[in-house]
Amino acid sequence: MRPEPRSPWKSSPARVIIVDDHELARAGMRAMLSGVEELQIVGEASTGREAVALCRRLQPDLALIDLRMPEMDGLVTTRAIKQEAPATNVVIVTLQDNPDYLVEALRAGAAGYVLKDASRHELLSAARRVLRGESILDGELAGRALKRLASAAPAPELAIAEQLTPREREVLQLLAQGQTNREIAHNLTISVGTVKIHVEHIIAKLGVADRTQAAVRAVELKLLGDPFS
Repeated sequence: MRPEPRSPWKSSPARVIIVDDHELARAGMRAMLSGVEELQIVGEASTGREAVALCRRLQPDLALIDLRMPEMDGLVTTRAIKQEAPATNVVIVTLQDNPDYLVEALRAGAAGYVLKDASRHELLSAARRVLRGESILDGELAGRALKRLASAAPAPELAIAEQLTPREREVLQLLAQGQTNREIAHNLTISVGTVKIHVEHIIAKLGVADRTQAAVRAVELKLLGDPFS
């Protein structure tokens, strides 16, 4: 039975683990996250196997994972974590500014992808957005990645396509652009609460875990036109 997702912003700090085979890199991320009341670092790992074991035991809200690691790289680690702790959000933190790697990270179940030269503000913003259930599929790299997904995508599954209402398709189009619920509500002239309900229905109908994966799934199935048009 899958654990229920936590609501870290309402009562207690979000529990975070840092995964990188370089001690200096872990120390850097730890320093960037220190002093942030809503985040609590509860563990660190230097290998993918250690990370999976930590997630199995601690069920953290967020795992920040290096892409390039020996034995189990970040992609394999992400897949294993989503099996063992499906409620754990994974953000890949890497030097690889490459849409191909981002595509593979999204397919593995990652909710986000942050470059190692990101500022403290950018890392915290990504963590906060993921923990709020928002997509961070914006920016040039994400746009290139989604277009690559679309170009390599299979034909649509008619049964899934027919399940989405016209309004859900509109919400999904904006969601795939990385828009927040508030931005979608403004653009469609509906309430934020209504957007939230639509997003929940979209996630359920597409059989995915979060809005980032909903966008990826929609692009793969060609349920949208160009999400960046």
